[in-house]
Amino acid sequence: MNAETKDAQRARLYSLLGDLPDGLNGPVSSRSLYVESRDGYTVEKLLLDLNGEEEVPAYFVKPVEGEGPFKTLLFHHSHGGRYELGKDELLLGNSYLQEPCYAFELTRAGYAALCIDAWGFGERRGRKESELFKEMLWKGQVLWGKMVYDALRAADYLTQRPDVDASRLGTLGISMGSTMAWWQAALDTRIRVCVDLCCLTDFDALIETGKLDAHGVYYYVPALLKHFSSGDINALIAPRAHFSYAGIYDSLTPPAGLDRIDEQLKRVYAAEGAPEAWLLHRSPTEHLETPAMRADVMQRLAEYL
Repeated sequence: MNAETKDAQRARLYSLLGDLPDGLNGPVSSRSLYVESRDGYTVEKLLLDLNGEEEVPAYFVKPVEGEGPFKTLLFHHSHGGRYELGKDELLLGNSYLQEPCYAFELTRAGYAALCIDAWGFGERRGRKESELFKEMLWKGQVLWGKMVYDALRAADYLTQRPDVDASRLGTLGISMGSTMAWWQAALDTRIRVCVDLCCLTDFDALIETGKLDAHGVYYYVPALLKHFSSGDINALIAPRAHFSYAGIYDSLTPPAGLDRIDEQLKRVYAAEGAPEAWLLHRSPTEHLETPAMRADVMQRLAEYL
């Protein structure tokens, strides 16, 4: 695919995300609530006006030493039914993530990171996910689309910060955060590196294996399969670096679907002259990050971001 075709595909993919605020232009207003030091890094608590509807709580972390600008990751939190956790996953980790938490791991390696509360999570919880989905559907909106929009605007916010190197942005997440990482990288060419953990899921494989209920309703975009496969979306990231990590026994990522995506992306990256920039790393485990995954993630970020 040439650049023009990819731009057209991105526009079509974005158009499937329901009624969204017009444009992605203009500065993102923000309020800083506090700044504190924690375990060798700095945490800033923020409220961001990403969507014009409700302020979005966020954490921005960076190394204590140095003023930047820092290489920066958009860390997308997972789901796991833990609606109370949200952005705190960056600071506290999760049962399926290795220790230490990514806030410590990333800042120790010289990166900054931003994590926002997705719709219905963290300080934005209070309405059931199913109720949000149904209300938005009535209004011509898509819950996943609104989540993606906030993520894209969060990248806009990062480009405004003098302590962020806007030329070196990456995405990172596990589970729902993994899906958001590759959707954002597909739609936003400012993302230089995409790292997704345990949710590179082939849509057709979910149907074939009867696993549609393994993902929450947030995951489903009307008419998506008429236009895109998972592989097609991920192909929009090429030739930028994309490293994916999966468990062989993870029911959310059926192996046959991983095979299809891997074969497609190997062809795409080879055709674009960057075969080394795509990797699917599989481990003999279920839905969790292993120590080997964590070590490889940090190595890949060091090489490509």
